[in-house]
Amino acid sequence: MIDPTKLLRSALLALALLFLAPVGVGGTLLGVEAAQAATVSKISVIGNKQVDTSAVVKYLALKVGDEATAAKISASVDALQATGLFKTVNVGMQGSVLVVRVSENPVVASVLFEGNQRFSDANLIAMIDIENRGTVDQPALDRDVGTIKKAYQDAGYNTVEVTTRLEPVGDGRDRVVFVINEGGRVGIAAINFTGNNAISAWTLKSIIKTHETGWLSWLLHDDSYTQDQLDQDRVLIQQYYANHGYPDAQVTSAVAEYNADRKGYFITYTIVEGDAYKFGKIGVETSISGLDANTLTNTVRTREGDRFSATDMTRSAQDMAVEATNLGYPFADVRPRIDRDPSGGVIGVTYLVDEGQHLYVERINITGNTKTRDFVIRRELGFAEGDPFSRALVAQGKANVEALGFFSKVDVNVEQGSAPDKVVLDIAVTEQSTGSYGVSAGYDTEAGILGELSIEERNFLGRGQYIKASLGASQTGKTVDFSFTEPYFMGLKVSAGVDAYRHIVDETTTNYYGTTSTGAQLRFGLPVTRDVTAQFFTGIDQTVVADSNPTDSLFFTNGQVLNKAWVGYSLTYNTLDDQKHPTEGLYGTFSQQYDGMSYNFVKTEAKARYFMPVLPDAGLVGSLEAQAGIINTLGSSSLNPVEAFNYGQTLVRGFQVQGMGPRTSGQPLGYTEYAGASAEATFPIPMLPETYGLRGAVWADAAIIGGAGATTPIDANSIDQPLKSSVGASIIWDSPFGPLRGDVAYVISKATADKTQMFTLTLQTLL
Repeated sequence: MIDPTKLLRSALLALALLFLAPVGVGGTLLGVEAAQAATVSKISVIGNKQVDTSAVVKYLALKVGDEATAAKISASVDALQATGLFKTVNVGMQGSVLVVRVSENPVVASVLFEGNQRFSDANLIAMIDIENRGTVDQPALDRDVGTIKKAYQDAGYNTVEVTTRLEPVGDGRDRVVFVINEGGRVGIAAINFTGNNAISAWTLKSIIKTHETGWLSWLLHDDSYTQDQLDQDRVLIQQYYANHGYPDAQVTSAVAEYNADRKGYFITYTIVEGDAYKFGKIGVETSISGLDANTLTNTVRTREGDRFSATDMTRSAQDMAVEATNLGYPFADVRPRIDRDPSGGVIGVTYLVDEGQHLYVERINITGNTKTRDFVIRRELGFAEGDPFSRALVAQGKANVEALGFFSKVDVNVEQGSAPDKVVLDIAVTEQSTGSYGVSAGYDTEAGILGELSIEERNFLGRGQYIKASLGASQTGKTVDFSFTEPYFMGLKVSAGVDAYRHIVDETTTNYYGTTSTGAQLRFGLPVTRDVTAQFFTGIDQTVVADSNPTDSLFFTNGQVLNKAWVGYSLTYNTLDDQKHPTEGLYGTFSQQYDGMSYNFVKTEAKARYFMPVLPDAGLVGSLEAQAGIINTLGSSSLNPVEAFNYGQTLVRGFQVQGMGPRTSGQPLGYTEYAGASAEATFPIPMLPETYGLRGAVWADAAIIGGAGATTPIDANSIDQPLKSSVGASIIWDSPFGPLRGDVAYVISKATADKTQMFTLTLQTLL
């Protein structure tokens, strides 16, 4: 059946062409002979004021000498309209002259914002494109409005309204004003889970990105609801279950409902956990001739009897493929074969190592890095153009780039190259802020009121270098620190850094003497294995003693200068699952350092802390810590109390700094030997939202100390009990300035002269 409307349109178009009548409504003008298109002898542009005529002509699909067909005229109109420079465009032939009539969009004179409080003008300017375009293009302007609305909605302002107002300022220029009605901020009143029997709601709340509105939400802005975030949270929950023994767990729904009375969203995640599994038998098989499967077993993270973890299984396969590459088999492909036994609740895994397809990396394209240099990303990949292609190496390289902390998002896509055996890698990154400056203040039971001003940049000049400078002050002293690290010294996978400092400790009623220490240190670090890193360091220090009351100190005089030079090394072993809030793994260090010039001794220390989940469903994490140290003087030299061990509360909580160990006339001498152990259990505090960042802990410490930092008669009441022990409880707060912990301690055993304190407030460290 013939459409009458289409028939009428065709007749009118044919009539227009027949009579060479110029038609130009809504942006097109056709004036072409019916029998033969006219040849363009000249191009005339009318109506342009801001846009140069040559620029208009450049966009046309027609040039002088071309035949002015209807198709080319239409293409010219489309090209001009696509520039966003013109309100209307009319193109047509008048005889042999191609006439282009345009009405220009106004030029952007300036961009203003009204009503914005959540985002600054600078933040909003960075979101939109209108200044980059230079002209007022309504469709593009509408896109900018949408961008601003989404930013507000992501920040919890779900009722935001954004409109635009154009204010002519003359000469074809308009001031563009974005009028923003932010409305009330809508937070998250509650997050609920159903179906979670094995893992507690507190634990699940701690791993997702969506958080309930808490007392720090005004600062952190972490309580906004977005559907995208909810979708990401579903993935995070399923991944957590899959890594904690529940490979079949599913989040069947994530629903957000707005409650007008609470002025917030109620979010509910529905979970089907499935059955729990442990690892069964673990094996490695290979079909590659010459490759011994036994040489790959050291890369396996999974152990029989351990709780099933999808991530550990995947990483084992990746590590195995990388190891095979290092052994001379670059195309090795590792796939885990799963043997599930539901009745026994075990999953056996056999890692199959086969020869994969022989592919090579033809090209690596990197986009999105406006600040970070390409080479910073490329060196983390572990491969380059022309190298054999391995999905395991790509996965590891992607993880390495993410671990830099420079990017909020890293996407890697593999495309077919110019030949069947070649691939192209497209790496798209989204940069995030790597610099910060901070002003912090707090209270320490040893130093009193303290504060710090610091400037830090983790990607200095886009070269991946780390730099930090800080000024600190407390009631007992002042500090100036500077640090710089080059992660790839001379292009090698060796980090090199320099530290410089000036530390002033005032003479007080508790410090028998003051010191001013100025020093610097060079250090080099390199990876030894997947979990072990080594560091070598050397430095110099000069310490000047201040003792205004000569009767206070028995070992120093006012103005005495102590010079020190040192060289040493340290080994670090790290298998923690999380560096900030570990629940599993071991973190340990071993170090030795020789000190010379005014001294002549070797200091050796070993520390280790093991984390384990005690009640995963309740968020209860246990840790065991052991540490020991010894100072050996060389030759006939003697030690100085300044260089002796004086750990106090860092060894056994409940003791003051310089509060334990041998004394003479009441003055601390420090000690040359120690061995200590600690047990701690941390847990979420019931009834408190996880966004408060508060956890509780109970612990027990014990240590034995021996030796003295000087050869002198020792007060008998200071060494009548070498065993120091205490128990206590703590509150740990993940503050914006770092993890703070307040410890309440009860000392069980001590020497008579030891000095104790019931409460301490300190920054938390792993060791």
